[in-house]
Amino acid sequence: MPYVQTNSPFLKKSKPPAPSKKKSLGYYNKAKSTGTGADAGGGMSEKGVKKYRRDNPGSKLKTAVTKDPKKLKKGSKAWKRRKSFCARSKGWKCKRGRAARRRWNC
Repeated sequence: MPYVQTNSPFLKKSKPPAPSKKKSLGYYNKAKSTGTGADAGGGMSEKGVKKYRRDNPGSKLKTAVTKDPKKLKKGSKAWKRRKSFCARSKGWKCKRGRAARRRWNC
């Protein structure tokens, strides 16, 4: 076997495995038929996003853009994120998808 130097800059470090779906279920709010926004199952709460980022270093996950679209400055980062999300999620018909779109003001 050839000798491999352990602190060589040419060796790539492997990434840790992505969290399983079963593990990531704990980050989402439970869907409530009487709730609105995150309580209705419309995505992660701020607390859930913080927990996810703690558990997955290097993650760039952000919470929903819940600000009124009229108050967002056109062309801003938040405006672009909201527009992109709304375009991607047009086909979501399930209860959780509708709640997420409602939370993002789509």
